[in-house]
Amino acid sequence: MTTSTRGAVKTPAVLVLEDGRIFRGRAYGAVGATFGEAVFSTGMTGYQETLTDPSYHRQVVVMTAPHVGNTGVNDEDMESRKIWVSGYVVRDPARVPSNWRSTRTLDQELAAQDVVGICGIDTRALTRHLRERGAMRVGIFSGDAVQDDATLLARVKEAPEMTGADLSAEVATTEAYVVPAIGEKKYTVAAIDLGIKGMTPHRMAERGIEVHVLPATATVEDVYAVDPDGVFFSNGPGDPATADHPVSVMRGVLERGTPLFGICFGNQILGRALGFGTFKLKYGHRGINQPVQDRTTGKVEVTAHNHGFAVDAPLDEVSETPYGRAEVSHVCLNDNVVEGLQLLDRPAFSVQYHPEAAAGPHDAAYLFDRFTSLMSTASMEGQRA
Repeated sequence: MTTSTRGAVKTPAVLVLEDGRIFRGRAYGAVGATFGEAVFSTGMTGYQETLTDPSYHRQVVVMTAPHVGNTGVNDEDMESRKIWVSGYVVRDPARVPSNWRSTRTLDQELAAQDVVGICGIDTRALTRHLRERGAMRVGIFSGDAVQDDATLLARVKEAPEMTGADLSAEVATTEAYVVPAIGEKKYTVAAIDLGIKGMTPHRMAERGIEVHVLPATATVEDVYAVDPDGVFFSNGPGDPATADHPVSVMRGVLERGTPLFGICFGNQILGRALGFGTFKLKYGHRGINQPVQDRTTGKVEVTAHNHGFAVDAPLDEVSETPYGRAEVSHVCLNDNVVEGLQLLDRPAFSVQYHPEAAAGPHDAAYLFDRFTSLMSTASMEGQRA
């Protein structure tokens, strides 16, 4: 890839889907070629948090909101160390950002981080195509990377698929680090980084939790070396069917009965640890406006999602697992996809979405309180013992 110039927005660009559908527009961000899985995000705001979410590794994100880039880019809203999307697709990029926190344009940031994008295409038509045909491989080409259509399509079909991709170790930290509790320290949590977003340990720190963020390769021994009151499994990219190591670690935590909380990829890991299967959704859930019902309370939440896989568990019955009874605790009201699991005989639960609200609504913030409550109960039971 080559980095864009100020005139790159006028450079012709081509988006090629693996089924042969082609869209022509203009370069946005870096000029060159990129490949990934085409997915769409329905969020109208929060594009900077979306771009820096490690769960989007190796995906080309299509924004359904037509006008993107209005608030520019700042240094405070990054959810990780870099942009992780492999490509970016917008219809009508903002010509001039307008926000007091903005330090540069979105186009400049994409170019600086060598992210190839395209603008000026009909993203509504592209989104409808992906809804009907499903998420698929895609390539974006601009500048010298543009060739004849047949050659570009052949290059797209050579790109790896998301099914079978083991990606969490590619985005996770390689060295453990600590996020200190804000105010009085109450608990210690070992967090397995499978692609964690920066706001997640911050939300725990706000509740007096000292968070030890561990690499995706961490072992059960590494987890318990920090003497945790609870264990957390984060979001992350890739196919959960490949995540044998995190599943093994989670089973070790379940055997010990330590309070456990997982989100997104962590929900899929819990599903596998309990003996359920996982499957690839047709086009996934991505955006900050997905309706989910918490079956434990009946409350309906508007939630932030980014997942292309889901857990295959029975919705309306309690399942027997090696760790006691389990049930589906949350469900998506759009399509009845499993959005949460909980054990009834051990302190463990998970959800398939992002309760840290970066970006997104705050409806699910109570889940961090629920995790804190599990640790509190476990601590009191330990004292009585």
